[in-house]
Amino acid sequence: MKVEQIYTGCLAQGAYYIESNGEAAIIDPLREVAPYIEMAKQRNAKIKYVFETHFHADFVSGHIDLAKKTGADIVYGPTTMKTGFDFIIAKDGQEFKLGNSTIKLLHTPGHTMESSCYLLIDENGKETSLFTGDTLFIGDVGRPDLAQKVLSELTQEKLAAHLYDSLRNKIMPLPDDIIVYPGHGAGSACGKMMSDETTDTLGHQKKANYALREDMTQEEFVDAVLTGLTPPPGYFPQNVLLNIRGYESIDEVIKKGTKALTPSAFDILVHSGNAIIIDTREAQSFAKEFIPGSYNIGIDGSFANWVGTTIIDVTKPLLLVIDKGREEEVATRLARIGFDNLLGYLKGGIEAWKAEGKELDSIKSITANELAAISKKEPVIILDVRRNSEYNSEHIVDAENTPLDYLTDSVKNIDPDKTYYAHCRSGYRSMVFASILRSKGYKNIIDVQGGMNAIKDSNKFKLTQYMAPSTLL
Repeated sequence: MKVEQIYTGCLAQGAYYIESNGEAAIIDPLREVAPYIEMAKQRNAKIKYVFETHFHADFVSGHIDLAKKTGADIVYGPTTMKTGFDFIIAKDGQEFKLGNSTIKLLHTPGHTMESSCYLLIDENGKETSLFTGDTLFIGDVGRPDLAQKVLSELTQEKLAAHLYDSLRNKIMPLPDDIIVYPGHGAGSACGKMMSDETTDTLGHQKKANYALREDMTQEEFVDAVLTGLTPPPGYFPQNVLLNIRGYESIDEVIKKGTKALTPSAFDILVHSGNAIIIDTREAQSFAKEFIPGSYNIGIDGSFANWVGTTIIDVTKPLLLVIDKGREEEVATRLARIGFDNLLGYLKGGIEAWKAEGKELDSIKSITANELAAISKKEPVIILDVRRNSEYNSEHIVDAENTPLDYLTDSVKNIDPDKTYYAHCRSGYRSMVFASILRSKGYKNIIDVQGGMNAIKDSNKFKLTQYMAPSTLL
């Protein structure tokens, strides 16, 4: 019996390959299914099942394409709604044979109503592993507010109460030596306190995870899991619907995204519709020269997350500026979160655009030392675009917190006639922020290279921490 975690860092997502005696199952596959098929092929195994823990919100699953290409059955838990594809609605406790092993479905509503975990039992009848999806994370549990975006009769309080019962009645009674394999790790928006670790024993989680405290009442649990929740990214409900209704084959999406467009053809599309230009180059390369109106969302970062968070509407047509050789990677990562309306990429990149004498724009970017020198001569307005939790941990005195996560709200207090200096942690998010605002007419946003890391290294700024009233003495 083999269990392999396939972890994708930019989505903080774990998919799983399970194999026993020539039969394989995939749990929560990403949309690009070729790696799973190749893995099974190399091991002379046949993919028999695609097990889904729930309808995912943060990515488009590969369940449909994988089933079509392998003949595997798709399995969801009880209460699953009608979909645009064939699948098995499993009962609570239903068992599925996989070679010499058994996979048992445990219905664990709470994160969503159909949420289920899968218990792996080896050939000797020993319960070895639990694939928990978004029900139980390492150090946390799934947020219970997402399903209400799709089913309005649900409330986050009702879902949290279901989650409390699921954890205590289905998961906590299991043996301590079971390995927990969650659907996500730190960095995912599906929880709030997830660990960097991506596996653990259930016994250790019973001791370390706040949500599994034995003496916790339901009321205390509901309060704990709901306190501190921030609004989820706006594209989440659209991904849920894609996972329920079905979607275009990823092969077709990649074909569209890797269509080479001459500068002239690219320019015509820029001016003929409402397409958004996403420039995936490194931030400082982008700052020097870019096509006017472009969003800089670098491929070498949490690319998919920030595309979804800042653009939100997955149906938006997208034009791409990409470093040579990374066209398929960009298209794949956009498809993972349902951005399928790809018009193509600029053939030859910015150099080809320049060669035809087409218009370019730029964003001023300065070092932390330069910002320190300017601030000694005149008052400056500093925008900290990190998350509120990062800002509260440590920030420049008098800096304003304008999180990129909630750009629409953050922009409301920005005066287009004033000059601002924007920074994040490392310089990635601040350029996303500055580029999007520039596309909307805010011409006076100056980027601070290296972000908070460079600011601290300079030792030229007074920093402060937010302290909650309860900690003040």
